[in-house]
Amino acid sequence: MNEHYVKHATFVVERTYDASPERVYQAWADPDVKAQWFSRADVFEFRVGGREHSTGGAPEGPIMTFDAHYQEIVPGQRIVYTYSLDSGDTRISVSLTTIELIAVEGGTKLVFTEQGAFFDGYDTPEVREHGTNEMLKALDNIL
Repeated sequence: MNEHYVKHATFVVERTYDASPERVYQAWADPDVKAQWFSRADVFEFRVGGREHSTGGAPEGPIMTFDAHYQEIVPGQRIVYTYSLDSGDTRISVSLTTIELIAVEGGTKLVFTEQGAFFDGYDTPEVREHGTNEMLKALDNIL
C-alpha cells in the first residue's frame, strides 16, 4: 500500500503590467483572450458560482484536468477561485487562488496568491509556482 501525504503551501507571485486593471481583468474574464495565454476552456462560466473546466497536456504525457469554481469576482479588482488539478485519473492538488489587481502608475500590479494542498508528491509547490510564473509571463505577452 502506498503511503499518502499532503504538503500544504502558500506562494505569492507579483507582476506589473503596462495595462489598466480593466484590461488585465478582461484577459481573465474573456474566454477567447484567456485561451491565448492559459488553456482553452471546455466550460467557461466567469461569474460567482460559475465553473471553468479544461483538459489538455502534451501528446506523450497524461491528460491534465483543471476544474475551477469562482468564489468571488470584483470587476477590475479581484478574482477568487478554488480548483482541483488532476493528472489522468489522479488528483494531484486542490487550491484556493486569489488574484488582486491594483492600479499603479502606468499600469497594474497583479498579486497572485495560491494556497494549496499537494497530494502524495505528484506535484509540488515549487513546480506550481514556476508554472504560475510562466503563465503570468504569457499573459504579459498578450497584453
